Amino acid sequence: MPLPREIGDIRPPHPPVDGGAASTVSAVRALLVANPSATTTTAAGQDVIAHALASEIKLDVVVTRYRGHAAELAARARAEAVDLLVVLGGDGTVNEALNGLLADGPGEGVPALGVVPGGSANVFARALGVPREPLEATHTLLGAIAGGRSRTVGLGRADERWFSFNAGLGWDADVIASMERARGRGRDATPTRYVATSIRRWTRARLDPPDLTVEIPGEEPVSGVRLALVSNTDPWTYLGPRPVRTNPGCSFDGGLGVFALHSLGLPTVLRLVHQVMRREGATGLRSVVRRDDVPALRITSSEPVNLQVDGDHLGRRSDVEFVAVPAALRVVV
Repeated sequence: MPLPREIGDIRPPHPPVDGGAASTVSAVRALLVANPSATTTTAAGQDVIAHALASEIKLDVVVTRYRGHAAELAARARAEAVDLLVVLGGDGTVNEALNGLLADGPGEGVPALGVVPGGSANVFARALGVPREPLEATHTLLGAIAGGRSRTVGLGRADERWFSFNAGLGWDADVIASMERARGRGRDATPTRYVATSIRRWTRARLDPPDLTVEIPGEEPVSGVRLALVSNTDPWTYLGPRPVRTNPGCSFDGGLGVFALHSLGLPTVLRLVHQVMRREGATGLRSVVRRDDVPALRITSSEPVNLQVDGDHLGRRSDVEFVAVPAALRVVV
């Protein structure tokens, strides 16, 4: 089967006359992958979004049933030469989808990605400027398809796992692991619970801190690190409506941002919390190691520590290699 035209190339061949633009848009083959557990979207809302999309494009809809299902569906969409994969869900579902799309690496046959936010944070969607309200985001997506609007974004890779906005080892990943356990017990991932969990896990990490080493090509290794964050954009998370900024110079168009802490002491953490809420991020802290445009790095640990990517806990690791992959994916926005 010949490869389909990329979404970015789909434009009316002439000013729309007698439904010309509509017929061009309706030629787009799309798969909507919907997470029924998405925090901010009801089943009725999913139906409305699906019907809105199906009224304009050729759409199949599949609801995810288990962890990893979105990755399987995305890989199938690539194999079947679908034009566009639309994800209705949070950052975890988006991460699964892009890992399925890129399981065989970037290339011409990879469907474009569209995102309708349905989670609690929706960092990737917000970083792309996608409206936070799902129905508004759906109409914006349809407008982008009709107008041929898309962009390519760079992604990060942590060993074999792709990530869109952030990865971390240590305290940050400890918090993610605890939050996943809380969600497994039916508790909502609210900003209040996140803050309480962060304080609790910081207390434990301060008493028994990890011993990480950050290796950046061309630089001396940095040892004695207690927390390491690797970003692919800025901001990489939010505390409610407020963006958290560790690497303001980081973007989808450059390398990876590195943010590491030598100390988890209370004075350092209090100053850090204040500074990362500012537009310029953390500055002037001697315990901070920061780089904003790194093509690759490696983080090792004397003992296995928790690793998270895009807010998804991946277990414990003692050696992780990170790589920036420019223009890895086309996104319709």
